[in-house]
Amino acid sequence: MTDRALSVVRAGALTTVQDLGRPGHAHLGVPHSGALDGPAHRLANRLVGNPASAATLETTLTGCTVRLRTAATVAVTGAPCPVTVDGRPAPWGAPVHVPAGAVLEAGTATHGLRAYLAIAGGIDAEPVLGSRATDLLSGLGPDPLADGAVLPLGSPYGPPAAADAVPHAGPAAELVLPFLPGPRDDWFTAAGLRTLAAGRFRVSAASNRIGLRTEGPSLERARDGELASEGMPLGALQVPPNGLPVLFLHDHPTTGGYPVVGVVPERFLAAAAQAAPGTPVRFARIGRRPERAARPR
Repeated sequence: MTDRALSVVRAGALTTVQDLGRPGHAHLGVPHSGALDGPAHRLANRLVGNPASAATLETTLTGCTVRLRTAATVAVTGAPCPVTVDGRPAPWGAPVHVPAGAVLEAGTATHGLRAYLAIAGGIDAEPVLGSRATDLLSGLGPDPLADGAVLPLGSPYGPPAAADAVPHAGPAAELVLPFLPGPRDDWFTAAGLRTLAAGRFRVSAASNRIGLRTEGPSLERARDGELASEGMPLGALQVPPNGLPVLFLHDHPTTGGYPVVGVVPERFLAAAAQAAPGTPVRFARIGRRPERAARPR
């Protein structure tokens, strides 16, 4: 019988199993989770013939190394990085055939932060609430990869996509985050809102899958105290007492008591997944402020 599995030779700084996540469970306190860079995850799956829902490996900065126990087609996308098979260079962003027993390495990102390794058939971990995604906040899903771990692989879905080249804009020199104002922007002074729109922020090294933290000027508050705990959507710009906005990413808590000055639409979050510490951040308001009378205080 074919041993459809891979063993982890080098887990890297942080490598997790990710798919499209488990949306729709916030009322149970379960975050969305899933691949932070959705387009890169989908592209990697397409290159090996998987549906977008198949589970990939999401690496962080230093990549990972795995040994395939069965021959398979693989692809690495997301943050550009050197790819090798048994030490020989292999293409990034293209389907690669890896023989049984060979060692595949996705190396340290040359720029950007997170790479996605797709294998034909996907990572066949046990689903939890309909998803194989690792959720670092709740602990649902598979554990982050560790050296020596063995992960099962599913059966291939079909032939890989034919592609001479794949689109890749690359991480931008500046992270621009468009946001819709509210629902709690009235907790900040006019000066505080100007700071958000014009301040010089940077990505903090304390960022993770839960949230992108910023360094820079503090947003001046118009009110003291804190809110009662309320729902927090994906993309919320929550402002803790230090006045520095935190962008909630896929493993974010579903409730919180700090005011949310705005919400970044999900389509803009992939860029945040690839923003390394120190990257300049600019917030750009889009849309209109919500009606105040319809919201409870």
